[in-house]
Amino acid sequence: EVDLEERLRELDLRSDSDIPDVPPPTDSTPEILKRALSGLSARWKNWWIRGILSLAMISGFFLIIYLGSFMLMLLVLSIQVKCYHEIITIGYRVYHSYDLPWFRSLSWYFLLCVNYFFYGETVADYFATFVQRREQLQFLIRYHRFISFALYLTGFCMFVLSLVKKHYRLQFYMFAWTHVTLLITVTQSHLVIQNLFEGMIWFLVPISSVICNDIAAYIFGFFFGRTPLIKLSPKKTWEGFIGGFFSTVVFGFIFSYFLAQHQYFVCPVEYNSETNRFVTECEPSELFQMKKYSVPPLLQAVLGWETVNMYPFQMHSFALSTFASLIGPFGGFFASGFKRAFKIKDFADTIPGHGGIMDRFDCQYLMATFVHVYITSFIRGPNPSKLLKQLLILQPEQQLSVYKTLKSHLVEKGILQPSLRG
Repeated sequence: EVDLEERLRELDLRSDSDIPDVPPPTDSTPEILKRALSGLSARWKNWWIRGILSLAMISGFFLIIYLGSFMLMLLVLSIQVKCYHEIITIGYRVYHSYDLPWFRSLSWYFLLCVNYFFYGETVADYFATFVQRREQLQFLIRYHRFISFALYLTGFCMFVLSLVKKHYRLQFYMFAWTHVTLLITVTQSHLVIQNLFEGMIWFLVPISSVICNDIAAYIFGFFFGRTPLIKLSPKKTWEGFIGGFFSTVVFGFIFSYFLAQHQYFVCPVEYNSETNRFVTECEPSELFQMKKYSVPPLLQAVLGWETVNMYPFQMHSFALSTFASLIGPFGGFFASGFKRAFKIKDFADTIPGHGGIMDRFDCQYLMATFVHVYITSFIRGPNPSKLLKQLLILQPEQQLSVYKTLKSHLVEKGILQPSLRG
C-alpha cells in the first residue's frame, strides 16, 4: 500500500512537460493567397484566409445539399474518416508508435468493423423492403450482429497476439486511444445520419447553427473582444460568446422559417426500392404547418402584435440554436484542452487558416448527440411506415398471426365490429 501511494504521488507530480513534442503542422495556404495578402499584418491575413476558405466550404456544402441526401451521407462518412485519421495520427506521433507491430493496420481495421456494424443497422432499419428482395442481403442482415461481433473479436485477438514485451503499456495506450476515437467519431456520425433520415431540416438547422455561431463569435470577438472567456482558448471572449448566441438564435429562427416551407427539407428521407432512389415526398407533419400564436402581453407592447403566424418547428429551432451557442462551444473548449495537452496548435493542416477537419467539426459531434436525444425525447413517436416495413419481412404465417392479434385487439377496443370477417 505504501509503494502504491508513493507511485500515485509520483504520477501526480508529473506535468504536461513530460508529454513529448508533436511536430507542428506545415502552412498549407495556397501560394496565390500568400502573395495577395503579403502586405497585411498576421492578424488581418488570418482573417482573410479564414473568410475566403469559409465561403468556399459553405458554397461546397450548398452544392452537396442540392445533390441530395445520399451525397450528404457520403459527406458525413468522409468527414468521419478524416477526423478519425487526424486524431489517431496524433496518437502515433505522441507515443512514437509507428513501429508497433500491426497497430496501424488494426486501428483502421477497427474503424471498418464499427462502421460495418452501425451502417448495417441503418440498412436493416431503413432499407427493409430492398433487403427483402435480395437473398444475399437477407443472410447478412439476419446475422448482422453476430458477424459484427466476430469481426471485432478477430481484431481483438490480433491485438493480443501482437503484444510485445517492454511495449505492453504503450500498446494498451494506443488500444484505448483507438477505441475512444471510435466512440467520438463513428458513433456521433451515425447519429448525424439518423437525424438526416428524420428530415433534412433536422440535419441542416443544427449544423448551420453551429457554423453560424462559430462565425459570429469569431467576428464579434475579432472586432469587440476584450474580456477573456476561458483559459483553454485565450482568443475566445465574452463579447464573442454573447454576440454569437444572439446571432445564432436569430439565424436559426429565420433559417427554419424558409426550410419549413419545402417538402424537400421537412419530409423524412426514405428509400424507394422501385426507383432505387431516396425520396423526400410526404404530407408535412403539424410541425411544418403554419399556425397562429398569441404574443405574450409583455412583448405585445414592444412589437405591437397580438398574434403571430409561424411554424411550430421554429420554436424547436430556438432550443437547437440555444444549445449550439451555449453548450456547443464546450466541444471546442474540450478540443482546445486536448490540443494543449499534446502541445499542438491544430489537429492537422488540411484547411488553411482553419486547421484540420476535426478543428471545424469538434462542436458538431456534440450537437449531433443532442439533436438525436431531442428528437427521440420530444418529437418522434411510433412510426407506422417503419413498422410496416418490418412486418413485410416476416413469413406469411407470422404476418397472419400479427393480423389476427391486431384484429382481436381492435374488436375489444370497439373500433371493429365482431361480425367483421377477415
